[in-house]
Amino acid sequence: MPSARALKRLDSLVWALIFGGLFLLILGIASHDEAAIAGWSLTALGGIATLAGVVLIFVRSRLQEAPPPATTMKDKETPR
Repeated sequence: MPSARALKRLDSLVWALIFGGLFLLILGIASHDEAAIAGWSLTALGGIATLAGVVLIFVRSRLQEAPPPATTMKDKETPR
């Protein structure tokens, strides 16, 4: 079970991949006329990054946060 910190990082990675991939996809489509090879490369890269982000959303939905550490009797004792 991943920690809350690991899940936050995964969430950040997911959205960076999705938005970055969509940006590259649009940039590649817009540049097809000027540089065909670069345009197709950007389009493919953007599509792959966006798809990876969508797959990570599914992976993230299957993960559960680790429960907080259990307290022990020593932690519950009051100081005298």
